[in-house]
This record gives sequence, structure tokens and C-alpha cells, in this order.
Amino acid sequence: MTELPTDRADRCDLGVDLLAGLADDYLDVAEAVDRVETVTTDPTLVREILDTAEKRGVIAREDGRIRIRRSGSFVRFESQVVQRPIDADCRRCGAAISTGHFVRFESGELGPFGSSCVRKVVGRN
Repeated sequence: MTELPTDRADRCDLGVDLLAGLADDYLDVAEAVDRVETVTTDPTLVREILDTAEKRGVIAREDGRIRIRRSGSFVRFESQVVQRPIDADCRRCGAAISTGHFVRFESGELGPFGSSCVRKVVGRN
């Protein structure tokens, strides 16, 4: 499995980048947390990622939902998602995978995911 950044600030940036790249317009808070938990399962860091994303204008919280504010564009599969042979478990669902899908952000790389999970994580299912 690809190692995530160990520095808390770097993980926070990766989580914010993930939220900024989602194709969804709105998410329930639970759905947003599910996506962010691919970066960290630490509840305090999950909250920090959501708070930072809100402060940076990436998301807005509205009536128990999260609205993704578009400052750029959503994840482009052609250029930001790469596939590599790997013997690992999907970061989202835990299933064994032989081809890992990795999402490249400016702040780092997130993965590996199976083919259906990578689409779900970035909101392209």
C-alpha cells in the first residue's frame, strides 16, 4: 500500500485537495467523512480537514450537508488517475487488488483503490 504523508499538515492538505477534486456538488456530512477517511481515520484530523476546507473556501456547510465549491475542476481520470500493478488492499473497501488506481494531487498521491472504489471516492460513479 502506498504510504500517505506522515506529517499532519501534509495529510490535511491531501484531504482538502481530495474534497476540492470531488465531482459531487453536494454530499451528506457522512459521505464527506467517508471520502476523507481514505486519507485518515483519526477523528480529530478528519474534523481539521473539513474545517480547513471550509476556511479555504473549498466547501460550505449547509443544513447538515456539504456543498463543494468549484475553484478548479474535479479529478480528471485521463491525467490524475494512474494505474499500477500492485498486490495490496483497496484503501477504501479493503478488498485485495492486483491493479491499484492512484489519484495524484498537488499535495500527494492517494491510493491504492480498486476500479469501482476510485470512482466512488472522487464522486464519478
